[in-house]
Amino acid sequence: MKSDAHFPLLQSIVDDLADKGWSQQDGFLSDALIARLASECRARDAAGKLAAAATGRGDGQAVREGIRGDRIQWIEPGQSEICDLYLGALDELRLAINRSLYLGLEDFEGHFALYPPGAFYLKHLDRFRDDDRRMLSAVIYLNHGWLPEQGGELRMYFSDGQTLDLSPVAARLVVFMSGDFPHEVLPASHERLSLTGWFRRRA
Repeated sequence: MKSDAHFPLLQSIVDDLADKGWSQQDGFLSDALIARLASECRARDAAGKLAAAATGRGDGQAVREGIRGDRIQWIEPGQSEICDLYLGALDELRLAINRSLYLGLEDFEGHFALYPPGAFYLKHLDRFRDDDRRMLSAVIYLNHGWLPEQGGELRMYFSDGQTLDLSPVAARLVVFMSGDFPHEVLPASHERLSLTGWFRRRA
């Protein structure tokens, strides 16, 4: 992602975060990059590299299918060219946010997430009670041709009691303050792919 071509999009995210604490941007990455990321996710799953996601931390960490049912694998720089392109795009976003909002975002951690049909993730916050490093949550969807009737929405809960359902359509990026917005993933009738991550500040 080249910063000169995408400056208006990056600025829109910054403006949204300053105004309301969250942002939805469609077309954050090209269709070609999204297709490659989706293929990478499915290839890793076929190779058995995606594992059932756990909840909690430390001794309390466990797989609880009644809470969440996705399979994940964390991504690291140097694992693959396509993941490095994705991480580079997120780093441009991190720098743009830091320049304007002074959040002190230091790094990013993220993983592939594959939800089989019927899987869900109950309402939760992305920030741990004993660790406030996660400042911003970021999820980009990899589902080409997704239809509204297939479900799988991200449901966001707002402080005024309102909710908003966002469909997981390909190349849609959703960014929000990790400690401010409870959210859940609704069940889908089809396999649902995404890359989910968090911008973190220094501990």
